[in-house]
Amino acid sequence: MTERALNHADNKEILRLEALTRNFGGLRAVSNFGLTLHRGELKGLIGPNGAGKSTVFNLISGLYKPNSGRIFMDGEDITGKRPHVIVNKGLARTFQTVKLLEGKSVMETMMTTFFLAYEYNTLDAIFRTKRYRKQEKALEEKAIHFLTKLGVDHLKDEIGNELPYGFQRKVSIAGTLCLNPKVLLLDEPMAGLTHSEKNELIDIIQRLREEFHISIILVEHDMKVIMKVCDSIAVISNGLLIAEGNGEQIRTNQNVIKAYLGKNIL
Repeated sequence: MTERALNHADNKEILRLEALTRNFGGLRAVSNFGLTLHRGELKGLIGPNGAGKSTVFNLISGLYKPNSGRIFMDGEDITGKRPHVIVNKGLARTFQTVKLLEGKSVMETMMTTFFLAYEYNTLDAIFRTKRYRKQEKALEEKAIHFLTKLGVDHLKDEIGNELPYGFQRKVSIAGTLCLNPKVLLLDEPMAGLTHSEKNELIDIIQRLREEFHISIILVEHDMKVIMKVCDSIAVISNGLLIAEGNGEQIRTNQNVIKAYLGKNIL
């Protein structure tokens, strides 16, 4: 690990998964899975297709409830909490497939991410009161701020779901930042991007982590990306955690090599 990575690893834990298990009928998708994320850490979560990576994300973010096990964020048990409650605790995520609001502008899409921040009521909105106008302006400025961080502020009036895929990815990540996350789960953010777009997004992710002190778990199939940006890497196979360590430890781990059918994963 780099010196910076070691400093992150020494920090206090912000997210802890304890013995998570999730069944779907007779299929066990995640089994006794544990993981710890420290403040400021960027941890990779890798594994073969169908290994259980997205299920782990769905458990953390409240879309699924575990059959057993616990999830702690900042020392608080958030196991089984509803997604909006978990978001309010400071955890946000992206999804493998980007789905921006159909027919809506980028700004309109961004404004929906503030659903927990609105303080005005229905009458304020109907009559466009001073309180309504003041908060709308403040939230619009915040949305522009994060779009600028992702380099897509010039697209604020464009129809989001009609943009090239790389731009949609950036808008999606900008939207998660509007939630003021302490923990960010990125589910295959490089999927569908060109080589140059991947390099640009890598730089953006590293910059956002440093600037906003966000702790990140990154699911990604591109091993060169994982090895380049992650402080530590966890490997899941058939729902089980089979290895955890730095890039060199993972690259040479025999259980990991076996899970990838003998392939050199780098």
